[in-house]
Amino acid sequence: MSDAISPGDLVLCVNAAPNHATGWPVPLQAGETYRVIEIMDFDCPCGRGDALIDVGIDFAWCQTRFRLLPKPKAQTRERKVTAPREKETVR
Repeated sequence: MSDAISPGDLVLCVNAAPNHATGWPVPLQAGETYRVIEIMDFDCPCGRGDALIDVGIDFAWCQTRFRLLPKPKAQTRERKVTAPREKETVR
């Protein structure tokens, strides 16, 4: 998963379980989106993740807590084009 995520991407928190190493409650909220600040290649103590993700809250978190959200697709809009009016010259 760490290959698919890059800094600036939006991720969804799907797991707000206590911290893997300390057992302390985490400040993350399940169901909220966070913007990725940095990705650090590091084997998580849980054994399921190969990277830690920094989302700007407390310390970096195991990548298994997050799911990558799809990037918004560009939407095309129809624009009204105004053409200049032709003027008749009167002599």
